[in-house]
Amino acid sequence: MARVTFYTRPGCRLCDEAKRALQRAVPMVAIEEVDVDSSPDLKSRYGFEIPVAEADGQELFRHRFDPACVQTLRELPGSH
Repeated sequence: MARVTFYTRPGCRLCDEAKRALQRAVPMVAIEEVDVDSSPDLKSRYGFEIPVAEADGQELFRHRFDPACVQTLRELPGSH
């Protein structure tokens, strides 16, 4: 399965819920969490538009887990 970059920040309840939903839907997914507050660029780019999940440069979902992203992950190169 592809590696997912998960943009979040500490204390974000919506982020925690979306991450758990992604892990339940795709148990083998590798998630790299990135704290948007760790750099001014990320904070400017995402602000309160979190969580955002991306894989292979493609946005999978924003704010809430989208079950359609499971199919997108399966179609990414290297996910077989």
